[in-house]
Amino acid sequence: MTGQVTASFDGRLTPVERLTVLYDAQCSLCVHVRHWLMKQRQLVPLDLVPAASEEARRRFPGLDHAETLSEITVIGDRGQIYRGTSAWIVCLWALAEHRPKAHWLATPTGLPFARASVLAAAKYRSVTAAPCGPGDEACRVPDLEG
Repeated sequence: MTGQVTASFDGRLTPVERLTVLYDAQCSLCVHVRHWLMKQRQLVPLDLVPAASEEARRRFPGLDHAETLSEITVIGDRGQIYRGTSAWIVCLWALAEHRPKAHWLATPTGLPFARASVLAAAKYRSVTAAPCGPGDEACRVPDLEG
């Protein structure tokens, strides 16, 4: 595959061949975006896993799973971690129809638009999400979605 994103670890470049998107399964916007991502033609395969679920904990035991519920997190197959704005951009980069937009959003000109989109989504999520407390069964994270 050509045009892979690479991340540098200890001076080495590591290609991204698969991405795992951790999304909040209790957030209607997040679930909507999950369904949208699944319908897109993917140049890099996306695994969509509920954040803080048993599946997420099994795949990424060293990750701060509470943090993944507060901010979108995308993990590359070789340990690359993208959060927030970078996570949204890498999701778009993985999609055939949106890769050019992702390249533009990663530039100094496009980055403010990407940040504004992420902030708008976070604001929407904060006003539409039900408040959850410890042990609240209604806010339980599912193990996996079908």
